[in-house]
Amino acid sequence: MRIALIVEGKTEKVFIPHLRSFLHRELEGRMPALDPFPYDGRIPKEDKLRRIVNSLFRQRADHVIALTDVYTGIKPPEFIDATDAKHKMRQWVPNEPRFHPHAAQYDFEAWLLPYWPAIQRLAGHNRSAPKGVPESVNHDNPPAHRIQQLFAAGHCRQHYSKPRDAGRILRESDLSVAIGQCPELKSLVNTILVLSGGMKIP
Repeated sequence: MRIALIVEGKTEKVFIPHLRSFLHRELEGRMPALDPFPYDGRIPKEDKLRRIVNSLFRQRADHVIALTDVYTGIKPPEFIDATDAKHKMRQWVPNEPRFHPHAAQYDFEAWLLPYWPAIQRLAGHNRSAPKGVPESVNHDNPPAHRIQQLFAAGHCRQHYSKPRDAGRILRESDLSVAIGQCPELKSLVNTILVLSGGMKIP
């Protein structure tokens, strides 16, 4: 089975290898081919997204997953939350059961917040973790900004870099921890597991 993943470019470089490692353990020989299609910045929308999805099906993808951040940097915000983002993507690519929209609420870095002690060590600062569940940290000061602020205040003397630092955080962490705390991440993982004939994570 081939699953095409439409993702933001930096997310693909950081997250997909760790997602693959987790899925390999869960699927035991039923691992699909995950083909990332990264975009610089936010993923396409509206008619452009529909054309890209249809093109991927013509290239023999069995299923297409699109992953967007809820917070895309556009003001006013384009999406209210993950539910709204998925609904709009479904409207942009209608009547296609092989298309599976997903969203990181409010951005990819929400899925790093469960590893706050690792973030503190890399940043060289002991600032407390944001309050609440990771996917409730919202537009006003989204997770990526929280991590950037911690690095700016810390002793590491480096700005936060998603390709470098998110990769370091994930390398020393168990992805199942974030899956357990982040429903949208769990939903994404479960889509791939179920499509591949695996067991859904409860």
